[in-house]
Amino acid sequence: MRITVLGSGTSHGVPMPVCKCAVCTSKDPKNKRTRASVLIEYNDRAILVDTATDFRQQALDNDIQRVDAILFTHGHADHIHGLDDIRLYCYYRRRAIPAYANPSTARVIRQSFAYVFRGVNEGGGIPKIDLRVIDGRFTLYGRKVIPVPLWHGKRKILGFRIGRFAYATDCSGIPKRSMELLRGLDVLLITGLRPTPHRTHFSVDQALEMINELKPRHAYLTHITHLLDHEKTNAALPGHVNLAYDGLVIESR
Repeated sequence: MRITVLGSGTSHGVPMPVCKCAVCTSKDPKNKRTRASVLIEYNDRAILVDTATDFRQQALDNDIQRVDAILFTHGHADHIHGLDDIRLYCYYRRRAIPAYANPSTARVIRQSFAYVFRGVNEGGGIPKIDLRVIDGRFTLYGRKVIPVPLWHGKRKILGFRIGRFAYATDCSGIPKRSMELLRGLDVLLITGLRPTPHRTHFSVDQALEMINELKPRHAYLTHITHLLDHEKTNAALPGHVNLAYDGLVIESR
């Protein structure tokens, strides 16, 4: 299984408009962070997790040739507002792309993109999405997908586990039952927002506490603000933990 980090940044991205801090003006390409998303490839299929606001540019930067399914973590703008850029993938696929979300996220998507689900082509084309509400495990192209309930502040969102890889972005808490779903991992990709606490996301130290408890073989921090310089932060992390960056490719079982 091949995982590509399409975006490793927060809802603002990095650099942020109007900001002239050292990270926003950095020449290091690993400090350039688009909105958070990953692409998971296995069995000759490509599974997109979230349609981030920057999806069009991510698709070009990573030469994404196909999207066979979409998994949605939650309905915040930075995770769904690239949905319209799925249109070409639907066209070349010649049928609707299945998309999976919990009930609250599905409602937000239907409200935010009402024109997609009205069944009327108003000109310019629409993405053809088969939106499926999930409430438990399901099989997708020969592999089991395990939705992992997480807390994003007071909002219930989803992470996902496939095989020995798990993605847990935007989380500020992991329920006890979900902790059990995240054990025995080769790779965990988890929020590490910034050095200081935040009410809806893990800080770096909080993420490290979770990693120490869950004990994946390797972990990457994502959904990163401009408060973390890539090289300086990496140098201070434990050996089995790294900051993710846009374009990072990870192999997992």
